[in-house]
Amino acid sequence: MTRSAALGQGGDLQAMVDDLAEELGRSVVINDPVVRLICTSRHFGDEDGLRIRAVLQRDAGAEAIRFILAQGVARWSAPGMLAGREDLSMLPRLCVPLRERGELLGLLMVIDADRSLTAAQLHRITEASLGMAAQLYRHRLATDSGRGDREDALRELLGDNPARRAARLTGHGGGLPREAPHVVVTALEVHGAVEPPAQIELALRTVLDAATRRRPARCATVADPDEGLLLQVMDRLEREELAAQARRMVDELRHLLAGAPVCVAGIGGAAPGLAEAWTSRAQASTAARGARLLPELAGVGEWDELGCYTVLLHLPDSALTPALLPQPLRALLRHDRGARLVRTLRIFLDHAGSIPHTAAALHLHRTSLYYRLGQIREITGLDLDDGEHRLRLHLGLRIVDLLGPGQGPDGTGPVDNAGPVDGTPVSGRPTGRARR
Repeated sequence: MTRSAALGQGGDLQAMVDDLAEELGRSVVINDPVVRLICTSRHFGDEDGLRIRAVLQRDAGAEAIRFILAQGVARWSAPGMLAGREDLSMLPRLCVPLRERGELLGLLMVIDADRSLTAAQLHRITEASLGMAAQLYRHRLATDSGRGDREDALRELLGDNPARRAARLTGHGGGLPREAPHVVVTALEVHGAVEPPAQIELALRTVLDAATRRRPARCATVADPDEGLLLQVMDRLEREELAAQARRMVDELRHLLAGAPVCVAGIGGAAPGLAEAWTSRAQASTAARGARLLPELAGVGEWDELGCYTVLLHLPDSALTPALLPQPLRALLRHDRGARLVRTLRIFLDHAGSIPHTAAALHLHRTSLYYRLGQIREITGLDLDDGEHRLRLHLGLRIVDLLGPGQGPDGTGPVDNAGPVDGTPVSGRPTGRARR
């Protein structure tokens, strides 16, 4: 980062980094809480491959960032040593969390591969870190002075009040991005966290800010203690990049919030302009719920990939119970051969009742498949040639997926959701764009 750019972080932050580096005779760098470069000193011959890559590319790389965050730096309250890793060309380094009023604002790092920093040098680093944290905090306050207005504008744009949405668009101000053919909202959700709400909100803001750094003029964000929203405008829809971005944000959140067992993201469909952005926001929340309930999505749900789940996911938690399962399907789930037969039924329905395609997917002879389908008819009492009967069973299986392994067909035991057997993956269920 150039000196002028670092000054934008609050006064003489770059100068402070340079002065400390000269005193130590070592390279010094400040990263943000998710290990994105803020400013760096010149090299002193102690740099490793990771530092060189971070300076040249402005990014240490996703694997390096995950490795550093996995060592718990986001929760450190005092300086500590980060382990090195040869395959990342990363030497051990001292890491000092830059905190002000409890908020983690950055990470000061000094390479110390041979543990040769003296007590006097460690004291000087700690002393300098206090001033650096204060500078970052002043920059945070200056940056946040208009954040409230921008977030209010985005809340109204994405809210359920048509009058307020229209009023917000009339002036088209308040920090909203420009119009574009494609507007997509991504929702980040945190469930079951043990951290205080303020810390969760800060983690969400940190992750969202990092995601918008490359094109801030095309993004807008808002964060609350349990949800963060990212609105992006695009001239060309980039679905693969949206999914990759969502996965990065979920990974970063999980590392920042060790006490949050569930961090998920949902990507809404593309709206044709800011006036319709509220639809993408609603879809993003539904997709995030899907990511929470469907483990195979690996924490990221995409509205356009959810199929019929988009309807079922609108059922409230209070209604999404085993009571929704059709009685014939309950009988099949309870049967002693239920797991194999449910899997056969699922693939049969996913292949629109095609005997050749189902037999091929199951690696079964058609005679064996006919025998299994006959057992399903006998147990359920339903006619698999009847479209209405098929629909009941197919929707029932989708509900089984959403119920997960915690509830049985009578609410007393685990649901057998008929996961993969015989080495064949389940078809027709969302697996996420990156998993196909």
